[in-house]
Amino acid sequence: MIQWVYEGARRSKLLDRIVIATDDERIFKAAEKIGAEVLMTSAEHQTGTERVAEAAASIDAPIIINIQGDEPLLDGAMLDGLVGAFRDPAVRMATLMSRVDDLTLINEGHIVKVVADKEGNALYFSRSSLPYRAPDYFFQHIGIYGYRKEFLLNFQHLPVSRLEKIEKLEQLRVLENGLKIKMIEISRPILSVDTPQDIINVENYLKKRPHG
Repeated sequence: MIQWVYEGARRSKLLDRIVIATDDERIFKAAEKIGAEVLMTSAEHQTGTERVAEAAASIDAPIIINIQGDEPLLDGAMLDGLVGAFRDPAVRMATLMSRVDDLTLINEGHIVKVVADKEGNALYFSRSSLPYRAPDYFFQHIGIYGYRKEFLLNFQHLPVSRLEKIEKLEQLRVLENGLKIKMIEISRPILSVDTPQDIINVENYLKKRPHG
């Protein structure tokens, strides 16, 4: 899975450097084996954002993209769209979402839903049905984030918020502190790996996907 995510990131036209950050020696060795740059980070981090912030502190770059290791079907175009959001100097944090027309999925707790305002800024993220009784479609949040470096380094020091604890979604800490998250819509949902069944779903998708 690490290699799938890494190779997908390499297809981006706008990323200058790709670094795998981990506290696990097995992942470190696997990353080295595929020729990736890898950093060993503290094992004390409570969230992936804290780990990314530690790695980012030693990297000279104004924009940091946090690509989680459970997104094997990401592609370079998605990442380039996320990077492109930062052409707007007002954007300090951005993330991805995709439209889902299958309303049978709206109550699935492992699928994070998001609603945004007319300017494309997130209003709320939830594991519950959102919006309630949507008649047509909903937006699924894709857990890939972009930050201006100084925003990321400051964010990790904000106290854990109430809604973040309830929903187990750390991006809610940003909203509860009155800060904005720009939502970038991508053209298709991607299959994240959150459960054992998700691994099977991804493998089946890859078998059916046209080559080339």
